[in-house]
This record gives sequence, C-alpha cells and structure tokens, in this order.
Amino acid sequence: MSEAEHELPDEAQQEIPILYLHQVERHYRQGDAMLDILRGADLAVWAGQSVALVAPSGSGKSTLLHLAGLLEHPDQGDVYIDGQPTADLSDGERTRLRREQVGFVYQSHHLLPEFSALENVMLPQMIRGLSRPEARRRASELLMYLGLGERFAHRPAELSGGEQQRVAIARAVANAPRLLLADEPTGNLDPQTADHVFNALEQLVRASGLAAIVATHNMELAARMDRRVTLRDGLVVELE
Repeated sequence: MSEAEHELPDEAQQEIPILYLHQVERHYRQGDAMLDILRGADLAVWAGQSVALVAPSGSGKSTLLHLAGLLEHPDQGDVYIDGQPTADLSDGERTRLRREQVGFVYQSHHLLPEFSALENVMLPQMIRGLSRPEARRRASELLMYLGLGERFAHRPAELSGGEQQRVAIARAVANAPRLLLADEPTGNLDPQTADHVFNALEQLVRASGLAAIVATHNMELAARMDRRVTLRDGLVVELE
C-alpha cells in the first residue's frame, strides 16, 4: 500500500478523530450463505465525545465494537486509532495499540474474584510496566473519583452490581486509553443503579477527554449522550 493510501481520508483530517471507521465491511459465512454485517460503514468519534450505539440485537453492534477495538479485522476498509491506520499492522502491533489506546467495559464486569477492587484496577497498569506504588496511586485516585473510596479492600463478591461495574470502568481507563468501548454496561442493573453507573461513566469521559462508544438499549441514557447512531443495512446512520 502506498504512503498516500495510508493517510487519513480528507473528510477526517481537519480535526483528527480518536476513532475513524472508514468504509468498513465485515462478512461472516453461515453454511453456504454469506452474512453481510457491515457494508461500507463510516463512523468518526472525537476526543471528549460520547456516542450511543442503539440498534436491535443481531444488527452488528458487537461486531462494530470488536472492529473498533481491534479485536477483529475488517474484510474491507480501515480502522484509524488517533489517525493511525491499523489494517496492515501485525497482530503484535494491534495488541500493543489496543492495550495502550483502548479500554473495554462489558455487560458482565469480568473482575478477578480473588483480588480486591484496588488490585483489579492496579493489575492492568502493572502488566503495562508501572511500578506497584504508582499503580496503587492511580487506582486509588480512579476509585475515589468514582465514589468507591470505602471499597478498596472489598473483593467483587462483596460489592453491589453497580459498584462492580464502576470498578470495571476504573479498570478500563486505568492505562489512560484514548478510546472507551462499552457494550451494554448497564444491561444487568436496575434503573436507579444503571443511572448512577452511567453518571460515573459520563463524568469520566468529560473529565478525561476520552472518546466513547456505548452500545445500549436504554434510550433514556442514550438521549443524554452527545450523539446517537444506529446500524441500518450494514451502515452507521446518525439519529436525531
């Protein structure tokens, strides 16, 4: 691929978005049939911006998040992270970029049960190479910011569902990523707890300048985000 082909497309160059999906296609074979999940999808998300991804189950929300997070390769098109094209990166380079630039929050918190809340947030930092004291300091600040200052020593089983999800959010941003991807992060929570968790997530995005995509079925929460998009016929479509 030539140097010109590596450049960010013109429409995304004026202010470089943290995430830019350009003409992304993703197809899956199911028996003898080919399923076209994404068919030339485009999406740009800038720093400090939250985007709600609202679409029916089976429409490709998780596929889009996996592509954005470099967990899958597009069949066509490219995914740019902070202006860098990723289609031709090696698996090792994609892993490094994902580890340094992308944070994930899932519907299930996936906390390590044998570790405390503080340790769960420290671990990804120590894996990246931070010293234990520095990781502890950063983890403490994040948990206190998210209202968990009294829960440092508690293991996941000793925390409420909302507290567990806030620890998961702290863990996702512990390494100061540029992009946060959340897949139904409040789907397992009651409305009041979901609202509390979403407030924490929203506050963190604003304070840190993250770009965030949140897949959700909760239209009330989606309405509070900067933008709302859906998937229609394999394309990303902006909603009013």
